[in-house]
Amino acid sequence: MSGQFGLLKQKRFAPFFATQFLGAFNDNLFKNALVVLLTFQAAHWTTLKPELLANLAAGIFILPFFLFSATAGQLADKLDKAMLARLVKVLEMAIMGVAAVGFFLTSLPVLMGALFLLGCHSTLFGPVKYAILPQHLHADELVGGNALIEAGTFVAILLGTLAGGLLAGSVEHPAWIAVGAFVVALAGYVTSRGIPAAPAPVPELRINLNPLSETWRNIAFARENRTVFLSILGISWFWLYGALFLAQFPAYAKFVLGGGESSVTLLLATFTVGIGLGSMLCERMSGKHVEIGLVPFGSIGLTLFGLDLYFASPAGLAGTTPHDLLALLSLPAIWRVLFDLLMLGVFGGFFIVPMYALVQLRSAPEHRARVIAANNILNALFMVVGALGAAALLGQGMSIPALFALGALLNAAVAIYIYGLVPEFLLRFIAWLLVRAVYRLRTSGLEHIPHEGAAVLVANHVSFADAVVIMGAAPRPIRFVMDHRIFRTPLLGFIFRHCGAIPIASAKEDPAMLEAAFAEVARALANGDLVGIFPEGGLTRDGELQPFRPGISRILRDNPVPVVPMALSGLWGSFFSRIEGKAMQTPFRRGMFSAIALRVGPPLPPEALTPERLFASVLALRGDCR
Repeated sequence: MSGQFGLLKQKRFAPFFATQFLGAFNDNLFKNALVVLLTFQAAHWTTLKPELLANLAAGIFILPFFLFSATAGQLADKLDKAMLARLVKVLEMAIMGVAAVGFFLTSLPVLMGALFLLGCHSTLFGPVKYAILPQHLHADELVGGNALIEAGTFVAILLGTLAGGLLAGSVEHPAWIAVGAFVVALAGYVTSRGIPAAPAPVPELRINLNPLSETWRNIAFARENRTVFLSILGISWFWLYGALFLAQFPAYAKFVLGGGESSVTLLLATFTVGIGLGSMLCERMSGKHVEIGLVPFGSIGLTLFGLDLYFASPAGLAGTTPHDLLALLSLPAIWRVLFDLLMLGVFGGFFIVPMYALVQLRSAPEHRARVIAANNILNALFMVVGALGAAALLGQGMSIPALFALGALLNAAVAIYIYGLVPEFLLRFIAWLLVRAVYRLRTSGLEHIPHEGAAVLVANHVSFADAVVIMGAAPRPIRFVMDHRIFRTPLLGFIFRHCGAIPIASAKEDPAMLEAAFAEVARALANGDLVGIFPEGGLTRDGELQPFRPGISRILRDNPVPVVPMALSGLWGSFFSRIEGKAMQTPFRRGMFSAIALRVGPPLPPEALTPERLFASVLALRGDCR
């Protein structure tokens, strides 16, 4: 985990992290301070009910995301993002001046106007926040950078919410709230001065001020890549699901747990710590590349612990007076509730961080900020729909624990739907799980696998699990050329069929299938895909490399793309190898978590690359270990 924390020492990341942290902190400080004031001093401001005011404030803050996200995305693609971040911080300081006027005049319309402007500030910063990361971070730092951003954002939300409540209840005049928020905004401007330049990808872009047509255009950019668009839908669902829990914390603490204000803070803090832990663990569990196999893992945890929260919710604790925090913590049932919330946060981190990194990595650079803007619009839409749906169900008499259970079941349904449309998520999860459940994999040279564009990956063939191991380690999907008989293997066959593996047979066995395989390889490389082959033509029967067949020469003759040599070691003697003549006969013959390795060499140019030279490269990478 030292790798991602090391980014906090880098000038290309630390100033931006501090700027976004202070921005999220300030949003929640001002918003919560205003809600607390309007709740406990409503008579000084208006005749409206406090509950209506709280929901009105939330709606006003989120409205700019619908109105101006499309424009914000265009600005982030047209202007230098570092300069735009500084301009947003100047706007934030001006907004706090408007808020101070509202407090001095005791004017609710002016304060709501300031809250609306603060929503505009967050809307403008949103595309900058995620589109700038791929410009300042390397591909193997994206997961760690996103993890820090997500963890920092949730911690900032928690601290800002607490600070806003404390400030609202302790200052003599509410104008001091605006002064405190101005100081935070000023600090954000100072840190933004250190953000390195992030040049505009499309400086000649003409701004379309029509929010409807531009929103539709941004969504169209997102839809250009099916995986990106479905990832955005997954992110939006997560925000709906998370907001469903967060919005119920006050009522859940009071009417289910029988606690007071401090218990609400405890629930929020537990959930926030979970998000931070899950986000931080993502880099370690993914091996520093965008491991979308963690997404199904996250969705499973979100469903299981959401359901368990329903069963763990105690009955009969709420009384006429709230329990103090220590009395509440003395009850064993509360600890199960807190554990469920902690794990919801942890698995939420597993779910959300790889998806954000995937959207950044696979979006076209010239449209990336506008794709992020489309994501922000859909996030806001999902949260509003979720809030309205929750309000309707609770209004019909549904209990809060039952609402949590319904949300968990819907989460399972959404996950199954998305993974059905894009099997890549589920297949990466299966590969990731199999590799980590059976082996201890060490990798080196993964940076040699191109992050975009066509290439042929060539490896030695030791076991039936070779392709799964490589799939679990590689940063991109790979279309393997596989012996057609492996597709009849129950689990491995399912994986290979759904990951686009190309069946092949020998010329003697099925010449038509052989020609079809070469034609499909050509199409895959023309589409910019990675194609994986095992040139030995079959599994080794003695652990040593067999001579490479000439099929690789034909592929390179018709498709001159870089060739990346790879070597697997440690798999000989495993359950999936043919050490005893026939594979998969003796389970656990080497125990659990046996050490294996994958070494990747620099790409080789296709010109004059013979099977013999490629054989020598793979053998040198493998060394003496079989």
